[in-house]
Amino acid sequence: MGKVTGFLEYDRQEQKYELAGERVRHFREFTLPLDTNDLKKQAGRCMDCGIPFCHGPTGCPVHNQIPDWNDLVWQNNWEEAAANLHSTNNFPEFTGRVCPAPCEEACTLNLENQPVTIKTIEQAIADKAWEMGWVKPEPASVTTGKRVAVIGAGPAGMAAAQQLARVGHDVHVYERQAKPGGLLRYGIPDFKMEKYHIDRRVKQMEAEGVTFHCGVNVGVDKTFASLHNEFDAVLFTGGAEDPRNPNLPGQDLVGVHYAMPYLTQSNKRVGSEEVTDEPILAAGKHVVVIGGGDTASDCVGTAFRQGALSVTQLDIRPKPPEREDKLTVWPYWPTKMRTSSSQAEGAEREFQAATLGIEGKKGRVSGVQCARVDEKRKPIPGTEFILKADLVFLAIGFAGSVKEGLLEESGVEMDRRGNVVADDQNYRTSSEKVFVAGDMRRGQSLIVWAIREGRQAARSIDTYLMGASTLPS
Repeated sequence: MGKVTGFLEYDRQEQKYELAGERVRHFREFTLPLDTNDLKKQAGRCMDCGIPFCHGPTGCPVHNQIPDWNDLVWQNNWEEAAANLHSTNNFPEFTGRVCPAPCEEACTLNLENQPVTIKTIEQAIADKAWEMGWVKPEPASVTTGKRVAVIGAGPAGMAAAQQLARVGHDVHVYERQAKPGGLLRYGIPDFKMEKYHIDRRVKQMEAEGVTFHCGVNVGVDKTFASLHNEFDAVLFTGGAEDPRNPNLPGQDLVGVHYAMPYLTQSNKRVGSEEVTDEPILAAGKHVVVIGGGDTASDCVGTAFRQGALSVTQLDIRPKPPEREDKLTVWPYWPTKMRTSSSQAEGAEREFQAATLGIEGKKGRVSGVQCARVDEKRKPIPGTEFILKADLVFLAIGFAGSVKEGLLEESGVEMDRRGNVVADDQNYRTSSEKVFVAGDMRRGQSLIVWAIREGRQAARSIDTYLMGASTLPS
């Protein structure tokens, strides 16, 4: 906790943003940090609530010890707060920027709609740790002689690799893209998280003994069998990247794209990487984004920064209430009206809107056919309408991991949802010495779940190799 009466004395204060008209001119982060004194007051609002749901399974998947580091910030002991935070979370500067903060929804003060600004404080602790030089490589004092391959350099793979290297294993990470980071680098736009945060973690991990092999697609460029033979254990940490296909009439028209290739292209341009595919650009176009999740929102913000004339987002769900019924939902994640920073930059949002098909002229998209839906999400006759569109993005989720290549070659068991079968205790697949963690096991999810699963899978692998593990569970 922080100050005993802090929650009575200090109001909730959130980070502010650059004005929308300014921030859409660039792809940099645009949050305006609170000063140290204000952060101390915000940490002081953490109350002696008895049962801190914020860091339990309903709040923080990695079990950040939130009341502890809030108290340490209140006492101005930032270095100890950083050590505490890193004890449960390998990359708090990532989660402090892009996690939706289920911890704040689970905060006891959220019963009064004034939760502690946990996410803001987490980011501030992580950033100060880097600023003050407290984040240093932690190489193992002894080596085990065991070799582990991690396939996929997203947050799950990076977390697992760092944990395994720190207990002395020789860890090699294989990544098909040109740089590590997974969807953190190639899916999440820089205006939400700039990529130097990833780069400096990679340098830290390399100093700890992790070897990165980028531009290697296991199952395509390198056979799974050869890699399986080289290592004592193999961990799959690829993403759930197979996009859900709505099979819409007109979906094959020029100008209709899945969301992720668009975001990946944009991030590569911002990162000065070569883009070899046909350019997908929103400049001077009317854009329609089909889908109501975070990926759709990222498309909205990216389109505005590229100079779109208009952006409309379609959501088949009904417009949610402004506030949830606390006594029914709390401390779980509630359904309520949320407006992302990207949506606040000028997007039109259409709720209870189904996409019936896509219209075109001379082979190019010209509009999206829509209709309102009933409570069963069935189109209501007579409610049809058409949205003008020069560019359409499909952002309706993912249907599991891509099967071609690695998964087919490895022969691991898959479930009906397209995920690799393994439990959340030992993370072992149906194949000998092969483990899986993150989205490839649980389906598309939050970065904080990826980090948790990477850490737990690392402990399971360490136990498998050594008979016991000192890594945290």
